[in-house]
Amino acid sequence: MSNIENKPLLDKIQDVSFRRGIVFPTADIYGGLAGVFDYGPIGTLMRQKLINFWRDYFVKSEGHYEIEGSLILPPKVFEASGHLAKFCDPLVQCKECKSMFRADKIIEDKIEQNADGLAPKELDEIIAKNKLTCPSCNGAFMNAREFNLMLKTQVGSVEGNVAYLRPETAQNIFINFKRIAHSMRAKLPFGIAQVGKVYRNEISPRQFIIRVREFEQMEVEAFFAEEQLDNPPHFEELADELLPLLTREMQAKGIEKGKDVTVAEAVEKKIIPNAAMGYYLAKEKILFEEVGINPELIRFRHMLPKETPHYSGGNFDLEIKLSIGWTEIVGNAFRQQHDLISHEKHSGTKMAVQHTNGNVIPYVIEPSIGVGRTLYCILESCYRETKDRDWTWFQFPPTISPYDVHVYPLMKKDGLEEKAQEVFEELKGEGFEAVFDTSGKIGKRYARADEIGTPYCVTIDYESLKDETVTIRDRDTMKQIRVELIDLNDVLVLLLSGEYAFDEIEDIISEQQK
Repeated sequence: MSNIENKPLLDKIQDVSFRRGIVFPTADIYGGLAGVFDYGPIGTLMRQKLINFWRDYFVKSEGHYEIEGSLILPPKVFEASGHLAKFCDPLVQCKECKSMFRADKIIEDKIEQNADGLAPKELDEIIAKNKLTCPSCNGAFMNAREFNLMLKTQVGSVEGNVAYLRPETAQNIFINFKRIAHSMRAKLPFGIAQVGKVYRNEISPRQFIIRVREFEQMEVEAFFAEEQLDNPPHFEELADELLPLLTREMQAKGIEKGKDVTVAEAVEKKIIPNAAMGYYLAKEKILFEEVGINPELIRFRHMLPKETPHYSGGNFDLEIKLSIGWTEIVGNAFRQQHDLISHEKHSGTKMAVQHTNGNVIPYVIEPSIGVGRTLYCILESCYRETKDRDWTWFQFPPTISPYDVHVYPLMKKDGLEEKAQEVFEELKGEGFEAVFDTSGKIGKRYARADEIGTPYCVTIDYESLKDETVTIRDRDTMKQIRVELIDLNDVLVLLLSGEYAFDEIEDIISEQQK
């Protein structure tokens, strides 16, 4: 543990991710590719659980429509959206070693000053004033310049037939808006959702899966008539939910932690632009708590004017305090009518839809969640080093844990393995995400289960062969209880529901058996 304890938390998360099949560097055997990662078997299961939970909570429960758009889009889409002209980061290059860096991140890292949204000339002044130099060789920087983040490709056999890999999922939704509204006979308000890969040619990818060139978004574009913005469906159900809001005024005073305000109060006081956005902020907070994020580490930061697009009616980033500092995980934008109007102008396709008082171009609320960043936050928030065991472990809630249960025979002889196999097959047949493991001593198997965050282990021993009972081990406390094999499914359902503590289960079983 001593060597582990001396490492930065990000390095610890990265090490266990590589070792336990959560995330791998892409093409590692060939030296890798900066800013690109592959999800291993464990990470893939967690990613699927996260997406499915979001899909149930953000899409199906709201009656939204889900699409899957193309990754490759023609230049005209991004001319209309403004990406070709404005989707840029400030770049500085070292005069000596020619290394390239994001100018604003160099400033933030060196002097802890927020430089988001500053013009290249302003960045140059800060770099010169503070005598900032290249992190690689200590050389001086050239002047900052804008660097477009779009990844270009060529389509077909004709030279110069250019297309782009999409930098966000939103544009697929906007360019298909009219077709979806017509084909689904959609009535305002309604939402269109999408999960998918996006690509950004990051200047300096870093921080494991936080800043990468290929990543995944879970996004909703929610469409409202203007008068519906402050009267969205189901608003009253979440009106009293507390949101940790960091206003622009608080940021000016150097305050970092958000102040809890109810959604209703935030809307009434115009801290949040409208009730529709407030509703989605509340849903995000609940989602993040359900997948294991400590609510004390969450804030909704009102983006400063210099960071906010000119067309926005108010953007709030959901940020989480990680070991590397406050990090944006969700972008929430009140995009107003900008995108639909812009695509109408550039394409000649009318984007208005029928509403009670005639055709209208709707207003848009966009909650856009990064899958990889969310998974990293879960890993960091659930990572544990405790004195009661000699290994690190993850305290994932069942919502996100890759497996529900591991099944072990105490020994691989005397019929124990065969009996354990029967139990394993029965649990899988009942829909549990289960693992069967016979490798190594039982203590080593418990440790492996802990390292990937499996909440419960079921062990079949010699007593099981005599009286049809098994032991259930709890990951968090390492305590064990013995239950009748006939009750095992029901007990696991109760435990995985999260409604009961492990210590309460024996009493509940006894009460039910009376």
